[in-house]
This record gives sequence, C-alpha cells and structure tokens, in this order.
Amino acid sequence: MSKCLAASILILAAFFSSFPATHAEETALFRLTDRAAPVGISAREPSLATLPDGRIILSWTEENGAEAEVRMAILDGSEWSDARTIHKSSKIYINWADFPSVAVLADGGLAAQWLKLNGEGDYQYDVNIAFSMDEGRSWTEPLIPHDDRSQREHGFVSLIPDQFGGLTALWLDGREYDNQTEGESFENAMQLRARQVDSDGAMKPESLLDARACTCCQTSAARTASGDFVAVYRDRTAEEIRDISIVRSIGGEWTQPLTVHNDGWEIAGCPVNGPAIDAIGDKATVIWFTAASDEPRVRIAFSDDGGMQFDEPLRLDLGAASGRVDVLQMLDGSVLALWMEYVSGGEAIVLCHVSRGTGCAAPQALYVNRGAGSVGFPRMTRGEAGAFVAWTQPTGASDRSTTVRVVEVALAP
Repeated sequence: MSKCLAASILILAAFFSSFPATHAEETALFRLTDRAAPVGISAREPSLATLPDGRIILSWTEENGAEAEVRMAILDGSEWSDARTIHKSSKIYINWADFPSVAVLADGGLAAQWLKLNGEGDYQYDVNIAFSMDEGRSWTEPLIPHDDRSQREHGFVSLIPDQFGGLTALWLDGREYDNQTEGESFENAMQLRARQVDSDGAMKPESLLDARACTCCQTSAARTASGDFVAVYRDRTAEEIRDISIVRSIGGEWTQPLTVHNDGWEIAGCPVNGPAIDAIGDKATVIWFTAASDEPRVRIAFSDDGGMQFDEPLRLDLGAASGRVDVLQMLDGSVLALWMEYVSGGEAIVLCHVSRGTGCAAPQALYVNRGAGSVGFPRMTRGEAGAFVAWTQPTGASDRSTTVRVVEVALAP
C-alpha cells in the first residue's frame, strides 16, 4: 500500500467516525444541499436523469400492499413537480440491484424501463419500456424489447438515447440460462443483448453481444461524439473470470467484447456489482469494483477516443471498498466518481473529484448509514453546479422502512 493511500485511509477513517448520519453538510470540497423529494411510503431504488434545460428527473419505486408503482418527479431549481405514476401493477418486480430508470430522448420525450413478473418464480420477469411526450404525465402502453418470452430473468437494463428520438436498450437475458438438463456449456449462461427502438416504438432485430455474461451485475452505456454507443458490463469466462468488458456500436454494428483491464477476478458466483461508464464527446471513463486476489478495490480508467482504448486504471478506494459505483464525465476530462466503503458499524457513500494527474485527491463521505437496511446503489446525474446524488434512505428498524434521499452536490470554488 502506498504512503499516500495509507494516509488517505487514516484521514477518511477519522472523518467517518465524526460524520453525522442524518444530515449532509458543507465541507471544503463539495457543498451539499438536501432536496427533499415528493416520495411516498416505502420509496426506494432511485435513479436520476438530467433534462436539456437542467431540470432533474428522479424515478423510484413504491410498494403499497400487493401493488407497486414506478414513479417520477421533476426538480426545477429547488421546487419539485407533483409525483407522477409511470406504471402501477401487482406484477412489478422490486429488487435492490435491478431497478427502473428514465432516459431523456433527443426529441424531448422520455423513456422509462422497469421489470414485470411473467411467472411464479422469484427470477421470472420481462423488461418493459414505455414512452412519454408530456414529461411523464401520460405513458404509452409498455413494449417488451426481447423476443424471448420464457419464464426466466430479463433485466439489468441500460437505455441509450440516440440522436433521432429513439434509443437502444441493453439488457441481460436468461433465455439460455439453466436451459440444459445435464452439465454446463459455454452458452448455458446469461447473455448480453441489445435492440434499437425507434421513436414510434418500432423495433429493429435483436443483437446478441455476448453469449456468456455475469448473471446479475448492472450494465452501463453512453453515447460518444460520433453518435456511437459504448457499453460496459461484467463478463464471465468459462474459467469463471469475471472482469469488466466493453462493446461499442459503430454505425449500427456491435464490436466484439474486449476486456477493459485484466484484473483476473475468479469468482464462482455473481458479485452483484456492475460497472459504470459516462462520456462527453470522445472522453469516456469507466469505473468498476473488483476483488481479484481477495483484495476489494474500486478502479477507474480514462479514454480519449470514445472507449477504443483506456489508460492504465487508477485505484480509488480507501481500503474497505464494497463497490456499487457510478461516474460522471466532466468537460475538462476529470470525473466525479462515487462508490461505497464499509465503515465501523455501517456503510459510507464516498464521492471524489478524480483526474488523471492527481487521481482521487480528497474523498468525501456524503452519508454514513449505521442503521438497519442499506442505501442500495446510489445514482448520480449531472447538475449545473456539479451533480445530484440519490439513494435509498433507511428510516427505521425494518429493512423495508425506507424513503429516497436526493442531495445536490456543488463543487466548491
């Protein structure tokens, strides 16, 4: 361990020990402002998106008896719109790691994705996608992007808007998973698939991007200056190496998967810990978690050519990483990086401003949770002064007693 990293661990450990668990406050690097969202009872699994005019979309789920709702609201300055229901059903699948999201389309519309049960088992569900042209007040009938209708898992979706008002949906597909009676083959695994959906809901043919991906880690994708897509996910080799791979869509044709970095993490099971990517122009950055050699780490890698090549990764964590990462690309090539660290008696959401030259110079804990339940997978989106961060906020002794917390993060001058 380097002297710099060791010193950072000691500094952050002292900070964690004194950090209040109930209120975000101003520090030297980030100014934090709570933005209390119009969520209901049992709100959880938030996601965020930014409209072209700078307003912020928050989406989340709420459970009410046998039914659940996917909901959204829009933050304009410091004021929230009313909460708007995207979909309500007794069949909505609620999962802490595989949750709904809303994407902003080029024509001003919105697209939302969520999961709907298609069988009696815990992992039998389809991807649903719907569109809105009135900022979420009304939605089209949902479509299913995958042709497969088997009672297996279809989830961990990324929606990538194109420049024409449509999108490409990327998901993990279980049509071949556990689909043989004896033994296992390379193809008997979760697949990574994608499909282009036009603004009118018309769908192009499916694309199989990888015949063997890790079972239950999030996917992530972004669009580069050329209009091409770049997507990252946790791969799975026949030898159970589960490192991060990248695929790119160039002119509508997907490239073969390439490994972002050869961590060599051999694990005979899914760690439920996917990567994240963001891009501005041709600058793209990937962040991920690995525990290769039984050493939990958060790594980040920069690219200047839209994800064709990446620099040697930097290590971000402070010695007790649990992953659950997110990243926001900045115009100057630096990024905001977010991840989770274990602390004494709980878990901390850590944010850092990262550059190639300095790495993570001053990590900051946005929140330390020492109570029952978990903050889940905190999500970020771009804000005028920096970013917005949202997470599941435990409120009591029960794991199901939650709300959603949103914090505006401004970079200090």
